[in-house]
Amino acid sequence: MAPDELKELKIQLQEQLDKGFIRPSSSPWGCPALFVEKKDQGGKRLCVDYRPLNAVTVKNKYPIPHIDILFDQLAGAKVFSKIDLRSGYYQIKIREEDIPKTAFSTRYGLYEYLVMSFGLTNAPAFFMYMMNSVFMNELDKFVVVFIDDILIYSKNEKEHEEHLRVVLTRLREHKLYAKFSKKWVSGAYYVEKGVAVDPSKVKDVLNWKQTRNPGYYRRFIKDFSKIAKPMTSLTKKNAKFVWGPKCEEGFQELKKLLTTAPVLAQPDVTKPFDVYCDASGQGLGCVLMQEGRVIAYASRQLRKHETNYPTHDLELAAVVHALKIWRHYLAGQYPSHIHRPQEPQIYLHTARTEHEAASVVRIDKRL
Repeated sequence: MAPDELKELKIQLQEQLDKGFIRPSSSPWGCPALFVEKKDQGGKRLCVDYRPLNAVTVKNKYPIPHIDILFDQLAGAKVFSKIDLRSGYYQIKIREEDIPKTAFSTRYGLYEYLVMSFGLTNAPAFFMYMMNSVFMNELDKFVVVFIDDILIYSKNEKEHEEHLRVVLTRLREHKLYAKFSKKWVSGAYYVEKGVAVDPSKVKDVLNWKQTRNPGYYRRFIKDFSKIAKPMTSLTKKNAKFVWGPKCEEGFQELKKLLTTAPVLAQPDVTKPFDVYCDASGQGLGCVLMQEGRVIAYASRQLRKHETNYPTHDLELAAVVHALKIWRHYLAGQYPSHIHRPQEPQIYLHTARTEHEAASVVRIDKRL
């Protein structure tokens, strides 16, 4: 570490010792410590590179919810509060027999965590399990939880006061300490008309030098995969990483589209959906709409074997792709409408293989 980092290391080690988060260790384990930049407050956060420990850890498969699914719960709500748990992981104690495994080495000695540390492979899954257990009766009624972020949503202020009271009571009962915040997580922002790109992220996007995995935002951008194709081709096996003019052109176009992305409508599962599908030699594209408003865009590049498909096969592939990614919307009790350039029913009933025919039957039942 650089001299200024060593100075900061000594300060943070003492702070964590004083708070009872760590203690000196004589463990046979020992992973390296490092600093990462704090995204919001600035400064540096002391972390541990637990890759050696994580490699031999039995993984906890508790599911982490997809952020898009969480946003779907907010339709119709007008009042919101977001609560962060204060140093959420540090509020969870580690079993005594597991404490030595968390040991980390520094210039000033070997230490081990008494509380759950950042970087442990099972930390997010366990924390998600704990939070879901705490708010099981409130989930998807007026609370959604993503790791240590709690969002309370209500239709009016009077209702919201009662919801807040319930949530704060739950936190008090489980001795969890929180702080309030004004914005949500993961690069999206909920407004009354729908979901938009978080305004605070726009400045960051404009400062991107090269791609920083903008894939999360593909739902906001029409033909995302087509525009990103020069860049994604660099990730193929044995491909040489050469950032050429086409990559830069596509990257700048994505930045432009992302910083001017539309507000996406929230889905209403009590009404039918419209899905518009199309395909070309470059990829598949789909748009999910309801009452004339866009809910999401989706696209992907063609797989190797699909490059030989005729146009009507590609269009059917686009329909199947849309039904897979939006199944949780389209498999509801209300009929949905699939739109494609050619009349779908003509070809759907002449599928060439049993597997394709079975897929078509499932599709046709939902149209």
